[in-house]
Amino acid sequence: MLAESGDHAAAADLMNQALEIAPDWAAGWDLLGSFHEKAGNVSHAIAAWRRLEALDDEGTFGARLKLAAYDAGAAGEGTAVGYVEALFDQYAPQFEASLVGKLGYRVPEMLEQMVREEMAKLGLTSVGKALDLGCGTGLMGERLRDAVTHLEGVDISAAMIAETARKGIYDSLQKAELVATLNARRSDIDLMTAADVFIYCGALQPVLAALVRALKPGGLVAFSLEAHDGEEALFLRPSLRYAHGIGPTREALVVAGLEVLRFETAILRFDRGAPITGILVLARRPAIDVSAANEVADGDDRAA
Repeated sequence: MLAESGDHAAAADLMNQALEIAPDWAAGWDLLGSFHEKAGNVSHAIAAWRRLEALDDEGTFGARLKLAAYDAGAAGEGTAVGYVEALFDQYAPQFEASLVGKLGYRVPEMLEQMVREEMAKLGLTSVGKALDLGCGTGLMGERLRDAVTHLEGVDISAAMIAETARKGIYDSLQKAELVATLNARRSDIDLMTAADVFIYCGALQPVLAALVRALKPGGLVAFSLEAHDGEEALFLRPSLRYAHGIGPTREALVVAGLEVLRFETAILRFDRGAPITGILVLARRPAIDVSAANEVADGDDRAA
């Protein structure tokens, strides 16, 4: 009640008293850190999150990310699976009302437009197999349902999978971690989408390498990122979402072997009234694998 009324310092004092009685209460330390943060006592928040990190073996409360956001620890290179899973399990019932209704979320429609415009250039009305990464409640999938023959969805959150299963959008749904899913596939996807998913993944290189292998030659991928204008490849925002640098992202796409078709910046949504600028990417795995073609040519030369 104190926190809801805006008196976060008093809420922190009360939570301290509770933690004297229950010192191993991980959720209490998480709340204490949040109250201190909102009261402007960052050093006290960091101390609470350090205690939380020691108690939360599964990483459900994201203590490591919270510390990293204030340069008080390392976030790690990949997805904080425990935290992201718990976040969206909790968020699932009100996900669409909050994201679309209150925050002006537009990523699925913007990615859909990019994909359909490219398909039109290629003279395609549909593609075969599509994989929607981080499918959530199906906001991306429902926009592309009529443009694909077979639509698969994968999400780390069981609650999100349950929400989207009720809609009957996807031909198959799987609860799984993104990179592990991609690493299990080999050149069988015509179209891959990831709307506001890689913002929780950290470093792009492992994700891009895995998705290139999963795409068919000539296959398309469309995804979004939150953006920043600095030289760093990425940094972790207080929102616990990663912002990726515009220049480093372009470079990462080239290094991964993707042909960039569209690379645009746009307002993705609003957060606490402020616009969130992001990157929209449409890329393609080259129809001919240059490295493989060179190997074949070298073999022919040796045979000759």
